[in-house]
Amino acid sequence: MKIWIADQRETLRTIAHLNRVRIEDLISLNRHIMNPDVNIAGKPVYFPSEFGRQERITDTPPLCALQTPGPMKQWIPLTPLEQMESNEYDVLIIGTGAGGGAVLWRLCEHWMNSDKRIAIIDRGDLVIPTHVRNLPTLNPSRLWDYFLNISKELPGSYPDYLGARQVFALGGRTLFWDAVATRFQTSLLMEWPVPFRELESYYEIAERVLKVSDKFFEGAQFTEILLNRIEEGGFPEAVRLPMAANLKPSSYGEVNSDVITSSLSFLAKALNSRPFDLAVQSRAVQILVDDGKVTGVKVMSPDKRSFTLKAKKVVLSASTFETPRLLLHSNIQNGAIGHYLMNQSFLLARGMVDRKEFSEHLGTLGIYIPQTTERTYQVRLYGPDSFWYSVHQQRRLTEELAVEILAFGALERRYENRITMKQDKKDEYGVPEVQVHFSFTEKDRDVMQQMMNGIRHLAVAAGIRPINGQNFFCQVPRGDLQHCSGTCRMGDDPSTSVTNGYGQVHGLSNLYIADNSVIPSLGAGNPTLTTVALAIRTADHIFRMH
Repeated sequence: MKIWIADQRETLRTIAHLNRVRIEDLISLNRHIMNPDVNIAGKPVYFPSEFGRQERITDTPPLCALQTPGPMKQWIPLTPLEQMESNEYDVLIIGTGAGGGAVLWRLCEHWMNSDKRIAIIDRGDLVIPTHVRNLPTLNPSRLWDYFLNISKELPGSYPDYLGARQVFALGGRTLFWDAVATRFQTSLLMEWPVPFRELESYYEIAERVLKVSDKFFEGAQFTEILLNRIEEGGFPEAVRLPMAANLKPSSYGEVNSDVITSSLSFLAKALNSRPFDLAVQSRAVQILVDDGKVTGVKVMSPDKRSFTLKAKKVVLSASTFETPRLLLHSNIQNGAIGHYLMNQSFLLARGMVDRKEFSEHLGTLGIYIPQTTERTYQVRLYGPDSFWYSVHQQRRLTEELAVEILAFGALERRYENRITMKQDKKDEYGVPEVQVHFSFTEKDRDVMQQMMNGIRHLAVAAGIRPINGQNFFCQVPRGDLQHCSGTCRMGDDPSTSVTNGYGQVHGLSNLYIADNSVIPSLGAGNPTLTTVALAIRTADHIFRMH
């Protein structure tokens, strides 16, 4: 027989329940306890011998299983090149910028329930996990300093293309783009080897997935008042600046932290559709071709080890400079590769407006005046100073407000504007550096003169005056504007273009290009939305043909 010593507030009945013993058995063995429901703290309780000394039994649940870490050590799953080398991919994408990200997302959406193998690589590393303007620690000046530290000067840009910089990172330049998402002028698109109505439908898809909206500045006094002035002053086309910004509030327990869209948004959508392999710090150095067909890509790691990634189809999205550079170094023959480099002339004007006519709740300024047939440039107005204010930044109440006017002018499309390879100067991976050849024509300078006249007219209409003692205008160095495109332009004629209307390289049925380089005419617009629309169309073509 075993003995249990009762604790505080225990009764014979509670002890029976805790030890799962019949109360009748305990009553018969404990005649000294007259009532099974009275407090018997300190008294002995005798148990049947077959139960032995019972430990207290409680109804506590079992311990949850401990989570053991998997191979993921970063904020996105990565795949070693050693592992990727053992696979043959249905599609291999080079570059994670706007075009590469859009192709990846669209293919993952199409092949959600298939066993297709998709891989994407980037020569850059993991730098930041979102668009820089989603980071509350970066105000406009710190953002610019961060960009200058992350980006690299483009070798070979001197002297024709000063100011050009490259961003090698997961997400590419979309980590820093201004998120202005505008369509190209219709007259430009009518000349392209893409049916206009079809391109319009892809614009709609791109706008939907990028969350493009003109609501970003809606209700801001600074925008609404100046917009009315500008419309009445002779610019009826003026509208609120369309932005790739997710304005859905966080609600129902859903966190919405990815406000300004970047290519990382595409990677997130793809990752939540189906698995794919991703490698960073993986430099593509050569496209491998056998008997008129691409078989894969030679890739090198930072320690200069070489890997061969096999693929049935390859999509190049490395950038306006790196895509033609890779093609030329791979000895892919086409006389248009690297030619027809396009950008825009870029004028910047700064002025002030009187604060008195605005309410205390000023808001920010974002106005867009598109290019028209008569006006071969576009204009944007930002303010105060820069509209990219952090929510944590304090604004001083001043008598005047600073305004920035940005004007982008369309340039002539010229074969002579190009990149060439400097065979006598190679980078650390053995790939020749590029030399940029770029100049303005007299017609381009005439457009700049029109831009200055137009800005003066606009400033008068909006009530913007030059800052005392300073020049109203300055010309931003060629190359500083990140709207470069055209070096692998699409077209029907292989002698003047590199790809067809689907981004498929002439003469190579399984090699595609999906970045700014395929744009055949630029005009005065931001190319990102158009690049995304074309990339989605390219992905749809790959899906249909696979």
